[in-house]
Amino acid sequence: MALGAVSDRFRVWGLLGRHALRSLKARIRAGLMYRWRPGASSSDQLLIAPQDIRTSDPTIAADIYAGVYAFAGEVVETDGGSPFEVTPPSRQWAEELHAFGWLRHLRAADSMVSKANARALIDDWIRVCGRKHDIAWQPDITAQRLLSWMAQSPILLAGCDHDYYRRFMRMLVRKTAFLRRAIDDAPDGVPRMRIALAIVAATVSISSQSRFLRFAVRRLDQEINRQILPDGGHISRNPSAVLNILTDLLPVKQAIIAHGANPSNVVMGAIDRMMPMIRFFRHGDGAFAYFNGMGGTPSDQVATVLAYDDARGRPPDNASHSGYQRMSCEKTLVLVDAGPSPPTAVSGAAHAGCLSFEMSHGLERIIVNCGVPAFFHPNWRRVARSTAAHSTLVLNDTSSCRFMSGDRYRDTLGTPILSGPTRVNVKRSEDGQGILITARHDGYFKTIGYAHERVLGLTPDGRRLAGVDRLIPARMKRSMARDSVAIRFHLHPNIRASRARGGGAAMLITASDAAWEFTASGADLELEESIYFSDVHGHRRTTQIVLYTRVQPNMEVNWQISRSDDGP
Repeated sequence: MALGAVSDRFRVWGLLGRHALRSLKARIRAGLMYRWRPGASSSDQLLIAPQDIRTSDPTIAADIYAGVYAFAGEVVETDGGSPFEVTPPSRQWAEELHAFGWLRHLRAADSMVSKANARALIDDWIRVCGRKHDIAWQPDITAQRLLSWMAQSPILLAGCDHDYYRRFMRMLVRKTAFLRRAIDDAPDGVPRMRIALAIVAATVSISSQSRFLRFAVRRLDQEINRQILPDGGHISRNPSAVLNILTDLLPVKQAIIAHGANPSNVVMGAIDRMMPMIRFFRHGDGAFAYFNGMGGTPSDQVATVLAYDDARGRPPDNASHSGYQRMSCEKTLVLVDAGPSPPTAVSGAAHAGCLSFEMSHGLERIIVNCGVPAFFHPNWRRVARSTAAHSTLVLNDTSSCRFMSGDRYRDTLGTPILSGPTRVNVKRSEDGQGILITARHDGYFKTIGYAHERVLGLTPDGRRLAGVDRLIPARMKRSMARDSVAIRFHLHPNIRASRARGGGAAMLITASDAAWEFTASGADLELEESIYFSDVHGHRRTTQIVLYTRVQPNMEVNWQISRSDDGP
């Protein structure tokens, strides 16, 4: 058996062992939970309703009142029955249902009908799922539900009777106690961070919980110190993680202040570091670059988060801790994935896109990665995570990372990265000639015997991006004849591409009729179909430029994208 396969098997066994231990602890906690049920005291009150800063749509409230629940790309009609008793069409649909994020739409409707409907659905959930439910009582889903219930409490509790108030408060107290016991064994990354945030929010909002404030704040600080990197990125390397954490962290900060306490220096420092990273990943049109699980950009959510940025700090150019580089000259922006694979425990959404880049000019994106399907689909998700779905070099039609494959453990472990680039060496220089980045990764080194090196140079006027791709063989590499290379450049769907110069170049025309020319030497240039995910219109057909060659001694492929008209 190959060494890689053996090490992968040991990693899978280790992941399964940790999952089994978490599941056992969860069952023990659940048993203890219902032998000793923490309840709300007769004087317990909800003092603060932490704000939900996600945007809402009151038209969705009408669908919910009609018994139509559209989550995760699936639509369920309950025909007057309880949504919590139907067979869910997918796990993702069920998770959105039990997370209760949709309550904000009922609040936005601001009608007596929507308020009564919201209270009835809360009571329905308590009746059906209040004691035990496999999905509803997952720690991360519980945390989301806790935050939503507290945020929407003005419509849930206004004018309610005493018994309803007691049932509601009893569930809040129980869920908070459950999360305090579950946090250490919860899935790592954003789920665990969200649990820490929910605990703090409940601690400052519920009158009986203030005695746990020191523990709650200390535990949140620990997660922030561990998960938020010095440059403001997240350990998962997923740009959406920064956005989602800030969306929950900002209201929690405000709730702490409303409680009469001061947010910790750790919290304030994390916010100050993360805000510039939101700007770091944005192209000129406001869309995030598609790296490591980032899907379509929720523009309204981004705008809301940035409205809280008082400092308006400049985005960093060298986000070395997060593993990204930013090249900006005049109106041209190039964003580069120059980091190793994230830790296995937080790699469930990470991609095999090392040394891929995206390029935009003004409001127009030109070179992109394929992105992420808007709704979960295993086959499309697998395609989107492959190296071939990124604007980088692909060797022997394989990915630079190995993902856990197969359906056997997908529901248990997901599909984390088992192995990938561990060392990415980056050199950056800036002078009168522009910006030059040289990066090398070892993702193919152990499996095929090469390191991939990419050089990117952007001129000061932003009118030319030049690149060089090289493969450096291991000393013991004996045969190169069978090793094939494809260097891919996925184009945004708004770009029109055609062959030029007898087929040796490509002309790229943007939506504003700006012309860019792509030329290359050392490889054969082809125009092929590609697919673009992460769009409000769903999957869109687009084009990719592919440079084909075979590995040979001192292999080097040179290419450049240059503005070929007189526009700015």
